[in-house]
Amino acid sequence: MNDVLGHAIFDFHCNAQGRAKLWIHNTYGPKEEMPVETYFRSEADMPKLELTAINACKGKILDVGAGAGSHAHLLQLKGADVTAMDISPKAAEVMKLRGVKNVIAEDIFLYSEKKFNTVLLLMNGIGLVGTIDGLRLFLQHAKNLLLPGGQLLFDSSDIAYLYESNIPKGKYYGEVLYAYHYKHIKSGWFSWLYIDKKTLTKIAVEEGWEMQVLFEDGFDQYLAKLSIL
Repeated sequence: MNDVLGHAIFDFHCNAQGRAKLWIHNTYGPKEEMPVETYFRSEADMPKLELTAINACKGKILDVGAGAGSHAHLLQLKGADVTAMDISPKAAEVMKLRGVKNVIAEDIFLYSEKKFNTVLLLMNGIGLVGTIDGLRLFLQHAKNLLLPGGQLLFDSSDIAYLYESNIPKGKYYGEVLYAYHYKHIKSGWFSWLYIDKKTLTKIAVEEGWEMQVLFEDGFDQYLAKLSIL
């Protein structure tokens, strides 16, 4: 994806004069601006869902899709043993500059070096799996990343409301195509997954996981905890 998001994060932190708007194109409506400052929130600015997830973390933690490292940095300040991972080299560089001690620039699907008690994916980080099939592959892979008694923590949402009862057919409606645009840099189209609770519960059980909902915000967004059966 040409590390479009990484460039936006890097400019926000290191090149204030060079900042520009980050745009997200989608398949269900007009393009939207993604405020880059969202990736740099402090604890005071984080929603209750994210703080609930932070407080539910235990042991050795892997923060996947860590972006600018705000959640990893907060966990670190709280004394947690946390490693931040992002596929973006630019984002990884920013995390190091912000003081995150353990940073990995890698694709989670290719990672197998260490095991953790908690694998955390926030800001709908589970969306990186792309599709329902990708989610199944991730849940299979995640079993090899967790220590005994470990947990997955992630949020997602039911986006059926976007379609006003005209749910698309032929594939799961939560599989959405996006593309980033920042300055002169454009990514290709990529799939991002939003998954409703009922579908996630069914898939989790089929893949050998127990699911628990830790928090719901009342707007179709929820925080899930998955443990290996």
